[in-house]
Amino acid sequence: MGATGGPPEEIVICRDREDLGDQAARSFVRLAQEAVSLRGRFSAALAGGATPRALYRSLVSAAFAEKISWKSVHLFWGDERAVPPGHPDSNYHLANETLISHVPIPPQNVHRMRGERSDLQAAADEYEKTLHDFFGPSDPGWPSFDLVLLGIGSDGHTASLFPGSPVLKETVRWVAAPYVEKLNAVRLTLTLPALNHARRVIFLAAGKEKRSIIRDVLSDDSPSTDLPARMVQPRKGARLFFLDQDAAALLGKDLR
Repeated sequence: MGATGGPPEEIVICRDREDLGDQAARSFVRLAQEAVSLRGRFSAALAGGATPRALYRSLVSAAFAEKISWKSVHLFWGDERAVPPGHPDSNYHLANETLISHVPIPPQNVHRMRGERSDLQAAADEYEKTLHDFFGPSDPGWPSFDLVLLGIGSDGHTASLFPGSPVLKETVRWVAAPYVEKLNAVRLTLTLPALNHARRVIFLAAGKEKRSIIRDVLSDDSPSTDLPARMVQPRKGARLFFLDQDAAALLGKDLR
C-alpha cells in the first residue's frame, strides 16, 4: 500500500495505544541517536492530540529517556492553537506536561509557537524566523527536520492543514496562520513544503474512528487525492505509520 510514486513507507501495527507509544519511542530514540552521531543535534517537530501522548509518556520512562542525549535535542511544533502555553488545548502544554518537564532538555532547545499572540500572522512570521535561524541556509531552501510527528484527523487533516484550505497551495512560506472554517478559528501550522522536506515523517493514529481515513490515506486506489495527510510526501525522506489494531482494521489481512 501507499500512494503510487510516493516516498518509502513502513506500516507498524500495534496492539493498543500503549504498545504504539513504545514502538514509536523506539524509532524516536533510534532517529535521535543517528542524527546526533551524524550532525551533532536532533531536530523534531512535535504533534498535539491524544495519540502522541502515549509516545511522550513512553519517552520519559527510563527504558527510553536515558538513551537520548537531551542536550542535543531541539523540539519544535508542527502546529499550535490560538491559546496560551498553559491552556489545556495547547499542543505545547501537552508536550510540556507529559515529556519536556520530565527530561533534562535545555530550555533554549524548546522552540514553541506563540499561540497566545493577538496577531497570529506575526506569530507565524516569528516562528518562520526561528526556523531560518536554526536551520540556516539550506540547499532546497526549506527546513530539514530530522523528524516530524503528525496525527491524522478523521477528515484527513494533519497538523493544522485541513481539506480544502488555501494554505495547501502554499509554495513559499514555511509557517502559516490559516483560518480553519470548520473550527471558526485561526491556527499556526507548518506548511506542506516544510513538512515534505523532513528526513522522516511519523504518523500516529489510534481508534476505530480513524480506520476509514487511514485506508484512504494509504490506499493506491483512494479517490481522495487531496487529503492533507495523503499530501505529506517527503521528497527525500520516508513515512512511517504507527497504528493500533482498530485504526488499521481496513488495511487488509496482509498487514495484520
